[in-house]
Amino acid sequence: MKIHAKICTIKKRINDRSTYYGFVSTGNLNEKTAMVYADQCLLTSNQKIMADANRIFNFLEQPKSGEHFLKACKMIIPSPLILRKQLHKLINNEIKNAKAKKPASILLKMNSLSDGDMIERLYEAAKGGVEIKLIVRGIFCMLSENNKFKKPVTAISIVDEYLEHARVWVFHNGGKEKVYISSADWMIRNLDHRVEATCPITDESIKKELRNILNIQLNDNVKARWLNNELSNDYVSSKGKKRIRSQVETYHFLAKKN
Repeated sequence: MKIHAKICTIKKRINDRSTYYGFVSTGNLNEKTAMVYADQCLLTSNQKIMADANRIFNFLEQPKSGEHFLKACKMIIPSPLILRKQLHKLINNEIKNAKAKKPASILLKMNSLSDGDMIERLYEAAKGGVEIKLIVRGIFCMLSENNKFKKPVTAISIVDEYLEHARVWVFHNGGKEKVYISSADWMIRNLDHRVEATCPITDESIKKELRNILNIQLNDNVKARWLNNELSNDYVSSKGKKRIRSQVETYHFLAKKN
């Protein structure tokens, strides 16, 4: 089983008391790819997240008998075994809210979307009235156009100077947004046959930053292409609009913020 999670824990002893620091990331810390890959990395001292990272390392040390470590995770959602079920719950919650005439939406950014089961769940959500927006750079096996969808599905791919490699998922959750970063794409191999880590973002300022970056990408009209049923890969038109190249605009957004 491939280990695809990107996690780190650092144990620090202060006055005979141990504290953990570390990160959960969507991509590798590789000297070469770090120059061209665009990823998201959460640096954290949240002890609950770090405890789950340690549980994943414990599982790696006992892969044949250590499934209980994955099942014990309280913050990080690991693969295998756990992530698919949790995604079902998150999507079903949005469907439930939509049917109750409450705001419901799902915003997903990832490299590839090919898992048949998850695609069917998204179809069900779209038919139930959930607003769905997708940013999928690579493999895309979903039909984004269907007359049975109560709201149109927005699906784009962005290919530019830097490789869009982050996985970020946002679920409306009745106004209390749930935001995650993950090492996993929605593919059978990632959900069922690899060790992955999906981490919730709890800090409101970081949530807002991620949301702003995603909104910039959703408005890209220079490098974004529509993912329609024909997969014709037509560019999003900028005619009559301000030209927005999301990677450039994201740079300016972060530079101004910092």
